[in-house]
Amino acid sequence: MTTTASSVASSAPAVGPVSGVLSHRWVRFAVRRLGRLLGSLAVLLTASFLMIHLIPGDPVRGALGPTAPAALVEARRESLGLNDPLWLQYWHYLQGVFTGDFGTSLTSQLPVSDIISQRLPATLTLAIIAFAVAVVVAVPLGVLMGVVTRRGRGRRSELAFTTTSVVLGTIPDFLIGVGLVYVFGVNLGWLPVAGNATPDAYVLPVIALAVGPAVILARIIRVEMVAVLEADFVRTARAKRLPSRTIYLGHALPNALTAALTICGLLLGSLVAGTVLVENVFAWPGLGRTIAQSILSKDYPVVQAIVLVYGIGVLLANTVVDIVLALLDPRSMIAED
Repeated sequence: MTTTASSVASSAPAVGPVSGVLSHRWVRFAVRRLGRLLGSLAVLLTASFLMIHLIPGDPVRGALGPTAPAALVEARRESLGLNDPLWLQYWHYLQGVFTGDFGTSLTSQLPVSDIISQRLPATLTLAIIAFAVAVVVAVPLGVLMGVVTRRGRGRRSELAFTTTSVVLGTIPDFLIGVGLVYVFGVNLGWLPVAGNATPDAYVLPVIALAVGPAVILARIIRVEMVAVLEADFVRTARAKRLPSRTIYLGHALPNALTAALTICGLLLGSLVAGTVLVENVFAWPGLGRTIAQSILSKDYPVVQAIVLVYGIGVLLANTVVDIVLALLDPRSMIAED
């Protein structure tokens, strides 16, 4: 009994240091990510605040028009606090951001927060659906092409895939949208080309946004699959006569997706930015169309708030991708230590 107890006691502490090391790494990882997020957020807040002050001309005069009386322009500037010292304007701006008060639109006189709350759901829905479609298309396509072209096989398939993906990846999403409108909306009349009143209205703008990220992600997954399929652990799995489905999906795919996840944040950021032009092509009632209209009407408080919302969305997306990557591959935390 003594021997057994001593052996158990000697083996028990081994779990503590391991869990302690992992917990310390997660704490350091969380602190680094939080620091980066807060630092990036501070830069974004400052840049969005200075945007109005760096643009040549008077934003109030630009919004009210050249024929507006000087007294009206001055009264509007005073009501917006634009005559206050710059540091005081910045402090009021930070207070407004953290309380959800982005000011008042210069053209519609509506609270900017109300405008964003009305238009944000349409943009979020479009971006999330497009990203999901891009991933659903890219993962199986990249895996298939990786299996087909491994070890120098399928030269024609590889050439066709590479050429097609390069061409589609270099076409701007709004040009894809214009082409889709012309073919499926104007000529064939199969799908609506404006608004989001019906489910089929999502088809064309989602395709326009998803094509670019899908082909880029598929190319990366193909390259990673080709490399992973030559790794030692895959050769061991083949030597054990494991089914091909288990080798490709259970062993190779998770390792290939780890590298692909590192650029998913960038792809999601570019996709969100792409909604600005695509929404204007399809008259989509979202933030992208609103910011374009606000730029034309020189409604800078609305532009300022929407830029901030887009920036926060990109920062949060990148942070989520980093967390998911760390969960799937803890070695990424070790590499940063």
